[in-house]
Amino acid sequence: MITIAIAKGRMQDDALALLARAGVCFGSSSLRCLSSSDESGEHTAIFVKPADVPVYVEYGIADCGIVGRDILLESEADLLLPLDLGIAQCRLVVAGRSDGAQNRGMLRVATKYPVLTSDYFGKRGTPVEIIRLSGSVELAPALGLADVIVDLVETGRTLRENGLSVIDVITESSGRFVVNRASYQLKAKPITQLLNALNQAVSGVPA
Repeated sequence: MITIAIAKGRMQDDALALLARAGVCFGSSSLRCLSSSDESGEHTAIFVKPADVPVYVEYGIADCGIVGRDILLESEADLLLPLDLGIAQCRLVVAGRSDGAQNRGMLRVATKYPVLTSDYFGKRGTPVEIIRLSGSVELAPALGLADVIVDLVETGRTLRENGLSVIDVITESSGRFVVNRASYQLKAKPITQLLNALNQAVSGVPA
């Protein structure tokens, strides 16, 4: 039995569709459940918050997982990262007021990514005060809470609606298939088979 931790939210539908193309079908009921077994009984999916996927996989509760590269970089979890699934593609960016208005003192940055934000500005020698938010980060500059934000962007529409524009791109992100190091050794055959099937699905080759 292989347990797969799948990030809930915007990536979940694409992850389940990709798994189905790889021959691992959890069915439509998976969208409403916390866990589900596939039709073969060889795979179990657990659906958790994106930030929790690396935790479940690193500690071996799940053998593998599907989550965004941005989350993996932020978590700094010790995992094997064997496959870019090409789903949920987006960018992690620094964005600020379109009119260029900004504090002249220490830069205040609102973000859900304090580790990546600290690393980005630290490498540039820019002193910042990081304000950690869990949602609606785009509101922070408009309400005077922060000068700029660091957040994920897909189309940029939400930024524009809040009077923000991209200043710089920190990194690209997409859904990744990750594996627990011990599981990769102990369950080498089924995990390798799943990896190969996913790789074919990503490449457009029928399972």
